[in-house]
Amino acid sequence: MIETVVESIRVSLVTQHRVVLLREVGGDRHLPIWIGPFEAEAIAMAIQGVTSARPLPYDLLRTVIAEMGGEITEVAVTDLAQDVFYARIVIALNGRRIEIDSRPSDAIALAVRAKVPIYVDESVMERAGVQLEADEEAEAEPEPPEAERIEEGSSFDADLSVFREFINSLDLDDLDKK
Repeated sequence: MIETVVESIRVSLVTQHRVVLLREVGGDRHLPIWIGPFEAEAIAMAIQGVTSARPLPYDLLRTVIAEMGGEITEVAVTDLAQDVFYARIVIALNGRRIEIDSRPSDAIALAVRAKVPIYVDESVMERAGVQLEADEEAEAEPEPPEAERIEEGSSFDADLSVFREFINSLDLDDLDKK
């Protein structure tokens, strides 16, 4: 497993799609994951230290787990199948390790609130991770490392081209700069 941190949340002004960028700790790979607007806002609020007047579902879940004697220890993006990311929330409870299936966006929103590590499975980073060059990092135009190994015209290449077009259309304004 590779430890990552939330580097930023990007928004396309054209499509209004959001993407959370997880950056590899001690490395230069990034994992972009498309997320919904509510999840993006919840992650941005937690990163900025902004609290809601009433608990968001992630705050509620964290409180319920704590009140039941559990502790969120980590979250992990564990798989990528048919363009869908999968994640697990890991909870320590009464000496047991409990893993709960989750959408990555929900797991990340919970992780930033609980201040626990976010891991990505090596195979997921290999398939979907991107390396941003110094000037591209500022412009959010990553090129996936797979581009050199994928034959043009393959169905996987076609799937990635849609993702590349989306990344290239992103506005550079992070949500935290609103």
